[in-house]
Amino acid sequence: MSAEIVSNPTSLTGDLDHKLDRSVVEQIVRQLVSNNGTMDPIAAQQSTQLSTADGLTPYHNGQPDLIVNVSARHIHLSDRDVEILFGPGHTLTPMKWLYQDGYYAAEETLMVVGPRKRMLPNVRVLGPTRSASQMELAYTDAVQLGLDIPVRHSGDIAGTPGRVLVGPAGVVHLDEGVIRAARHVHMNTADLSYYGVEDGEMMDLRIESPACSMILEDLKVRADDAVKLEVHIDTDEGNACNLAAASGFELMKKQPCACQNH
Repeated sequence: MSAEIVSNPTSLTGDLDHKLDRSVVEQIVRQLVSNNGTMDPIAAQQSTQLSTADGLTPYHNGQPDLIVNVSARHIHLSDRDVEILFGPGHTLTPMKWLYQDGYYAAEETLMVVGPRKRMLPNVRVLGPTRSASQMELAYTDAVQLGLDIPVRHSGDIAGTPGRVLVGPAGVVHLDEGVIRAARHVHMNTADLSYYGVEDGEMMDLRIESPACSMILEDLKVRADDAVKLEVHIDTDEGNACNLAAASGFELMKKQPCACQNH
């Protein structure tokens, strides 16, 4: 999975017109029976707030919390490159824990040098380390560096541009690994049935925002037992939809095209 540095975290549940889970209804009924038809207010509130027993994603009123986060530019490093850039024996130091358990923004940052000596200073490193180093940028970051980078899913770096990383103890020349990360949704395997999708399928995301509402298409589902439900978009996409002011989200299973002519 890709653990990216995030900003402007937003949490909204989906549409509220879905029926409560059967287990919630049964819990409410048992409470009513035991109290001679009355419902304790605290118990009533608790009965509509639960976490799925099978996965990590929090659920409220039978619906998963849908988190949409902006993934700012960042770098993933291998153990070898960490030692080259920061010195022998160096390991990454967690600075801020991210939404996904076990992933963090590190204290370490690097300078990225592009063609014609264009530079991006202080690009954040994310942990933990990976088998191969890579850098994820937004389109505007790439323009600032003077690079033409492809849209790829994290880890798919074959044939992508490389770049020079400069650290306090050394320099690493990446032959490849600079991408614009394709938007995607991390989904716990226990959430797949709720949305009626499978790992690797594409979904659409509707974002409601003042004067900036839009639908972002083709979010790849990346399912795993160890993740919580979370959408990642880049800074350009977050700015375009004014994510910080968003009032609602809807994650939708992609439907076949209904038009007659293609």
